[in-house]
Amino acid sequence: MEELLKNYQSVAEEHAIHWIKVGQTNDFPANAGACVKYKSKQVAVYHFTRTNSWYACQNLCPHKMEMVLSRGMTGDSQGIPKVACPLHKKTFSLENGSNLNGEEYSIATYPVRIQEGNVYIGFAD
Repeated sequence: MEELLKNYQSVAEEHAIHWIKVGQTNDFPANAGACVKYKSKQVAVYHFTRTNSWYACQNLCPHKMEMVLSRGMTGDSQGIPKVACPLHKKTFSLENGSNLNGEEYSIATYPVRIQEGNVYIGFAD
């Protein structure tokens, strides 16, 4: 299972080589997550309507090794957008993937662009 984690590496917007259309904005729930697939990756996509911000991260929980983060609760911690794993409630920053509980494991994040009502995620592979 640990091999799965090697598939997920954060991508900064300036390092995105491919921008993949994953749907239209109205395909995604407000203030919640949805899962999309790119190659062998499952990616969770979130739309925070209050700030009209979009985020994408790996769907794989690095602690429980289950594809569940798209079903996690969203919110913020001191202004940092976050997702809580539905299995153990550990929280991760959707900006940089850091573990907001102070633990070592983190998640990969990906840049999101909205163009003409379409949602694109940036990948480096």
